[in-house]
Amino acid sequence: MKGFAMCQMGQWNWHRCWDMLAQWLLVGTYCFGMVAAQAQTSGDIQDPAAVYTRAQTWLNNAIGQIDNKALSLRMEVTVGELDRKLRLATCQEVEPYLPPGTRLWGKTRLGLRCLRGEVKWNVFLQITVKAFGPAWVIKGGVAQGSLLSEADAMQVEVDWAELNSPIVANMSDWLGQTAARNLGTGQAIRLDMVRPTFVFQAGEQVRVVAQGGGFEIATSGFAVSSGVVGQSARVRMDNGRVLTGQVVDGRTVRLAL
Repeated sequence: MKGFAMCQMGQWNWHRCWDMLAQWLLVGTYCFGMVAAQAQTSGDIQDPAAVYTRAQTWLNNAIGQIDNKALSLRMEVTVGELDRKLRLATCQEVEPYLPPGTRLWGKTRLGLRCLRGEVKWNVFLQITVKAFGPAWVIKGGVAQGSLLSEADAMQVEVDWAELNSPIVANMSDWLGQTAARNLGTGQAIRLDMVRPTFVFQAGEQVRVVAQGGGFEIATSGFAVSSGVVGQSARVRMDNGRVLTGQVVDGRTVRLAL
């Protein structure tokens, strides 16, 4: 430790300090290897089948707790294999866990760590979670920029978890939307494949309708933002005021008084 103190004080050059650090790392690696080797030579090796069973049980419970009744999804889990060269010391308590930033969806991994054993180890299993359910898929080619119609898709069962982008399950949410890119036959409609269809752009003149209790006033203004049917848009009136209303169609914005 005296050598490290001299390194911190800058009394040795960085080459000598690096050499000393490397020696300490080698010693630490050797000591860790000796502990693992003791478990292996004594025949005290963890049975891989027990690890898989623990992982599968945990996954089945976790998947069973996912509330997918509203989506009617059929869940399936496939568990990968540990490295066959890996020899784990026997553990009396193995804890499965999800690493930070991961979820039980698509291709992911499950952590397994030993809580009670001579050697505390931590390994990862590759897993694949599939979620089968009804979705709308493209029946024929749809060019980028085209509006989607009922004739463009049909409903079949697909794996929702195959890709990261969410499935657009309701027809009303994609009908009349614009294809964000070229869509091919068999592709399930997902959120990143469609975008809202603008019925007017900022700067265009629009009809502004103001409704109140038993009356309606119609005038004109200029759009400050692009308009999507059913969504909000801002309009600049003749007096300079900017008001917000709901887009009714390609040329009308309704204000609520």
